[in-house]
Amino acid sequence: MMHGHPRTGAATKRKLAILGATGSVGRNTLDVAARHPDAYAIHSLTANTSADELIELCLVHQPVVAVLSGSVDEGAARRRLKEEGCLTELLCGSAALSSAVEGADVVMAAIVGAAGLAPTLSAARAGKQVLLANKEALVMAGPLFMGEARKAGAVLLPIDSEHNAVFQCLPAGRSARADLSEVRRILLTASGGPFRTMRLEALEKVTPDEACAHPNWVMGRKISVDSATMMNKGLEVIEARWLFDVEPSRIEVVIHPESIIHSLVEYIDGSVIAQLGNPDMRVPIAHALAYPRRMASGASFLDLAKVAQLNFAAPDLARFPCLGLAYAALAAGGTAPAILNAANEVAVEAFLRKRIGFTEIGPVIEHVMGRIAAGEATTLEEILEADHVARACAMDRVEHCEERAA
Repeated sequence: MMHGHPRTGAATKRKLAILGATGSVGRNTLDVAARHPDAYAIHSLTANTSADELIELCLVHQPVVAVLSGSVDEGAARRRLKEEGCLTELLCGSAALSSAVEGADVVMAAIVGAAGLAPTLSAARAGKQVLLANKEALVMAGPLFMGEARKAGAVLLPIDSEHNAVFQCLPAGRSARADLSEVRRILLTASGGPFRTMRLEALEKVTPDEACAHPNWVMGRKISVDSATMMNKGLEVIEARWLFDVEPSRIEVVIHPESIIHSLVEYIDGSVIAQLGNPDMRVPIAHALAYPRRMASGASFLDLAKVAQLNFAAPDLARFPCLGLAYAALAAGGTAPAILNAANEVAVEAFLRKRIGFTEIGPVIEHVMGRIAAGEATTLEEILEADHVARACAMDRVEHCEERAA
């Protein structure tokens, strides 16, 4: 895990870029930053195609630059900003994302999915302080990403509640090259999602709305489905392997339905250190923004007497096959994790569009992993090509599932 000590106590505000500003993490970041107006200035905000939402955020936060990376009506968006008297410069197209990073001190990388890889890698290569909420950057390109970040002297601070918790539980000052031999295991907690106790045969009839109704967290639809299948946890295992430079055999998952303990680190002396807090993304966001200090996040404080009980269980791979597929991809190495991620994104989107059933998500991913051999993952081009091929294969498999169901 690479990290350093960002400048603190400076008279000038730190310039904050938020990649994926209209999503859950982006909005929570804006909420935390707004609580500390003397410390942070919003430099840039980006979104994909949510033009109206991004413009509303621009009117409130007045960033220097805003970027719409997807296909949108540029003229209409610019006219509205001008009519509202907003001086924010609006740029369009995915290539413009690099402009959002330039001039920023801190970059919140919160674009969901493979689309976030290139801009997040650009931020790392620019030597920025990167608040890493886009797990796919490390899932798809772990060794490449960490190598580039190390070379540029980038500061990486994890935003996923689990990785942020692990970061807090490791000895202070540890870096990616530090000796973690006294750490026996990293334990990533998982809520188990909304179907943790549902009969297996009933999973076939699960609807997208049911899958997105997470019991503890408020998240986007794609990430909510990943939580329901536990692919989210599988991706987090891969991310943790590269973020903390720990062998996969030392990373385990434990079901913790209450989502109060966000992860744990077990040491060779038998000690287990955990990070606890209410399930609110503002907690890890505030930790990373203020690091190495602390600041108010706006989250409510934990009442242990009210919680009363904490439960734990081992994950059932028959119920959550996606978790096993993620471990297999990590073991295979190379482009296998990128293939896994691409197939999952296609399968989840197909499920959300009611093209396949919930229980077909895992088989689609397994089919793609079986059809495409993992190759080298030493360049961004190799990784993106594997992503492209895997998506095409997954789309074909989805069509096959539809024909079979017709």
